Formats: sequence, C-alpha cells, structure tokens
Amino acid sequence: MKKFYIYILTNKTNKVLYIGVTNDLIRRIYEHRNNLLKGFTQKYNVHKLVYYEATGNVLEAISREKSMKRWKRVWKEKLINKMNPDWDDLYEKII
Repeated sequence: MKKFYIYILTNKTNKVLYIGVTNDLIRRIYEHRNNLLKGFTQKYNVHKLVYYEATGNVLEAISREKSMKRWKRVWKEKLINKMNPDWDDLYEKII
C-alpha cells in the first residue's frame, strides 16, 4: 500500500514552522535539507524534521496538510510535543 506523509519542519531555533505533504518522506526531507527546493524552506533555513504522520490516502493527506496550515501555532506545537517533546531532528531516525 502506498503511503503519504504530512510533515513539519523547523529551523535551528524552532521559530519557523513549515508543513508539507509527500509520498516519499526520506527523499523530500533530503531535498529540503540540501536546498534542492527553491522557496520558503531554503530562504528560512527550515531543514529540521520535527513531526510526521502517515496515511494511505492521498486526499486525506492533502486535506490534513491544508487543515494544519490554518492552525494556530500553539496547536502545531502541541502536536509536535506529543510526538517529539525535545524537538529532535527525526530525519536520522527515518533513514
């Protein structure tokens, strides 16, 4: 079964949050970390994976991403804290 991932990245100081969706989490985070993608994450050095979740439904993943982007920051922080209370970079754990 194909998986789709909703993920949250931050910068070194955890001040900036970026939410994205992908069908290949390892590849996508690699692209962000190595500035292969022009835009927000490159401009603000948002390279640290602090949260992700998976689903088998692409429409569900896209809907969840759009919903989370509308959330208040405090709600996003609570979600991250449940999975990753120390805001560690999870990239090394998924590769």
